[in-house]
Amino acid sequence: MSSAVLLDTHAWAWSFADPDRLSPAARAAVASAAAVYVSPISFFEIGQKARSGRWPGIERHLTRLPEILRDQGGVSAPVTPEICLLAATMPWEHRDPFDRLLAATGETMAIPLVTRDPAFAARRELRCLW
Repeated sequence: MSSAVLLDTHAWAWSFADPDRLSPAARAAVASAAAVYVSPISFFEIGQKARSGRWPGIERHLTRLPEILRDQGGVSAPVTPEICLLAATMPWEHRDPFDRLLAATGETMAIPLVTRDPAFAARRELRCLW
């Protein structure tokens, strides 16, 4: 059993909206983890993408997101000054603020990020699972 994992935004959304999109390894990592973290940043990212029309179909889940996380037994990851500062200053050319905050969260908590996004591969300090 892995002690904990952090879910990238798409991995968390797929876990409740379209679980078949998760890889078998991702499903196994989540199922075996003692704690499954979701960053509050993911709530913001989902809301932003829904508002702008870039994530069709997710709108029906928006008002229930906190309840969904609780029902899944998930835990809200911290958003600390240290995480925010690391996200802002880490040597990584990737400019997406959501991804930078998720990477900094995983690195600070020393837990793997469950993600399909290849952009994270450039962060050697971050362990990724998919």
